[in-house]
Amino acid sequence: MNYSKFGEKFTRPNAITQLMEDLGKANQGKNPDLVMLGGGNPAIIPQAQAVFVKELQQIVTGEQTEQMLGLYDGPQGNEQFIKSLVRMLNETYGWSLIAANVALTNGSQNSFFSLFNLFAGEMPDGRVKKVLFPLVPEYVGYADQGLIDNMFISVKPEIHMLEQQQFKYQIDFNAVASLLQKRSEEIGVICLSRPTNPTGNVVTDTELAQLDKLAQQYRIPLIVDNAYGHPFPGVIYTDAQLTWNANTILCMSISKLGLPGLRTGIVIANEQTIQAMSRIAGIMTLAPNSAGATLLTRLLEEQRILPLCEQVIKPYYQEKAAIAVKLFNEIFAGLPVYLHKLEGAFFMWLWFRDMGVSSDQLYADLKKQGVYVIPGHDAFMGVDSRWAHQYQCVRINYAKEEAVLLRGLQAIKVYLESTP
Repeated sequence: MNYSKFGEKFTRPNAITQLMEDLGKANQGKNPDLVMLGGGNPAIIPQAQAVFVKELQQIVTGEQTEQMLGLYDGPQGNEQFIKSLVRMLNETYGWSLIAANVALTNGSQNSFFSLFNLFAGEMPDGRVKKVLFPLVPEYVGYADQGLIDNMFISVKPEIHMLEQQQFKYQIDFNAVASLLQKRSEEIGVICLSRPTNPTGNVVTDTELAQLDKLAQQYRIPLIVDNAYGHPFPGVIYTDAQLTWNANTILCMSISKLGLPGLRTGIVIANEQTIQAMSRIAGIMTLAPNSAGATLLTRLLEEQRILPLCEQVIKPYYQEKAAIAVKLFNEIFAGLPVYLHKLEGAFFMWLWFRDMGVSSDQLYADLKKQGVYVIPGHDAFMGVDSRWAHQYQCVRINYAKEEAVLLRGLQAIKVYLESTP
């Protein structure tokens, strides 16, 4: 086939499509021996699922079904949901949002495609601007979002070694400030996730404020991806506050509540950005789907979402995190394997330091055994390809049954010990 440049770029093999193909096959398969630790699928938490199913049943037997299934919303998204969300956020955080500050999308992946290409890429004056990641590794799904190649630039993190074979990435602010001082005209937008996918890292309030100050100093929008963070699902195990200003773009999702199939993303930004997102949505999708917004509107209005997150969803994942750390300590004690400190989300990030093991080869070999993980190198987009660290890490979803996680970690240990 003779594709356009767009076609050639977006049909080539890429990490996020491979991840989702693996996940889809695993979810549809009947192999009881398969160990799926690679995807980002949230756990199906019975108490949360019961709430959503009950609400869906009420919708189906009521008058909302017509709106949810039979009518278009506007390109900005479901008006009633947006009003309810604005009210909840203003009451919870003391903000002064209005409906014009919020747009819905067909999932976070859709949000970032629009946002990255809105602020970066080829500019009207002929310049090319980039997306700056001040801390990597970052979400692998960002890597192929640009309409042009080489649209990302990243700053290598500081690596702080901790006790019990743990470590933590932190923003190298000297490097970030130096880069912005020299190349701010090349940067269209700054982006980070909080908690960070793939590591579970949570940038502190102080660090986020420092990054926000730099972004405002150079008049560069700052995107903060809250897919795993506040206000929902709130899977953060450290003290972290949610802040917003007119230069900040907050991205949220209902997927990690346990509703990934509804593909509903939320963007909170200044009115100009929201208007731009709405116009893009009108062209690309006509309107966001209504199902997710309709399902959650009454839960927002009755103030049931945040208690569900705080009392059910966060404790569920926090218990899983404790189990993950326990198993890591038991299985990898004494080996040169290191775990990034679990501060949020539901991923283990393992670093095979000085073991001569390629994460890509480990992924391929384990996959043959029916054990799925995510190789880490694709999460270091925009980093010098010669940096060895990026080829020594894997991501594991620990939101699984303990027996499944145990089998997966043991398979990794056996592989490492049998590799010359």
